[in-house]
Amino acid sequence: MANVKFLIRFPEQEQTQTIYVSYRFGRNDKLLYALPLKTEAIFWDADRQRVKNSKYCTYTDEVNAAIIAISAKVETYITDSARDGRTVTKDRLKELLDNHFGKGKPTAADFHKFFEAYIAECDTRMNGRRGGQNVTYKTKREYARTLEYIQQYEKKNKVHLNFADIDQGFITSFVGFLQSLNLATNTIAHKVISLKALMRAAVERELTDNERWKYYKNATEDTEAVALTEEELEKIRTCDLSYNPHLAEIRDLFLLGCWTGLRFSDVIRLRPEHIQDDMIVIQQQKTNNYVTIPIHPVFREIWERYGGIPLTISNQKFNDHIKEVCKAAGITDSVLKSITRGGKKVTTKYEKWQLVSSHTGRRSFATNLYKSGFPSISIMQITGHKTEAAFLKYIKVTPQEHAKLLMQHWKESK
Repeated sequence: MANVKFLIRFPEQEQTQTIYVSYRFGRNDKLLYALPLKTEAIFWDADRQRVKNSKYCTYTDEVNAAIIAISAKVETYITDSARDGRTVTKDRLKELLDNHFGKGKPTAADFHKFFEAYIAECDTRMNGRRGGQNVTYKTKREYARTLEYIQQYEKKNKVHLNFADIDQGFITSFVGFLQSLNLATNTIAHKVISLKALMRAAVERELTDNERWKYYKNATEDTEAVALTEEELEKIRTCDLSYNPHLAEIRDLFLLGCWTGLRFSDVIRLRPEHIQDDMIVIQQQKTNNYVTIPIHPVFREIWERYGGIPLTISNQKFNDHIKEVCKAAGITDSVLKSITRGGKKVTTKYEKWQLVSSHTGRRSFATNLYKSGFPSISIMQITGHKTEAAFLKYIKVTPQEHAKLLMQHWKESK
């Protein structure tokens, strides 16, 4: 249908831009509607009104599928309206799109009904900051779990909350309730973040003008995650897993992350087209930023042996099996881990293999490079960290290792 068009407003500007749908009602009247979809200008094909098929663009299929769905919905609405004798107006078309993207108001401006509707929308709502990708399952689960805790809070305190009740005082009380359930500080922080996101959406949709919840300052604590030394990575690489080929594949997939610094979500997306002149060039799924990583000999050997990544597996199942691998490899040093749970600091003794997960690979990569004396600013360019403060919190170096680094610096400075 010629009147329905998709466009970006500034194709000459090299930046990430919002995609718009346009419908012209006459020569001087049209609707220009901002979609929750974004693309870099270099990947936009103005003639096809779609994102280009490029090996450097990781969101082509998702965004184009969304555009096709929107186009079909608008065209069906216009066709049905013409058949039924209804006039298509700018306001009616805007309302159709608002409802499609979950911007329409629920039947009643009720806190609970809106929370339930907001969770249901996660299946179709898109995150514009992530190139138009859908809201993740993990995020949806956080919203659902937060609502469950709110309902438990209401039952215990014999209250029924509405939008006006969500303020700094309520959140403080809610956090206290979550602490009474012996939840960890960071787990509680995620529930507060979910509640604030819900309230922000309610304000944007004009369901409430209450913004007193903004004043609550969330509390978090640094996680004591582990990193593996290069010696430990070698023990894992040479561990005999011939008795279990599946564990051997898990091990090799883990090592790809350990020697690239990529997140698990990016490691399992690696394809031959990401390999260019002994470098890995890939756009990170989480941030949409490009990173360039030199190929390590361990990576090359595994990649060539399998002709790509060893296997595709969910993060959850991978985390279960990589612990088996590390235990078999003898990664059994004692580690003390402290966590604030129920408002009290608790310290537990573990064997190191028990704390290894998919993200240990990325953390080990950054930590080992830092300990080798490689400049932080260069490591950050490879891992994609934005600030040195965030990077230094991320790496795992003990006070003794920092002292050794200083001693090594003094020796080299003589």
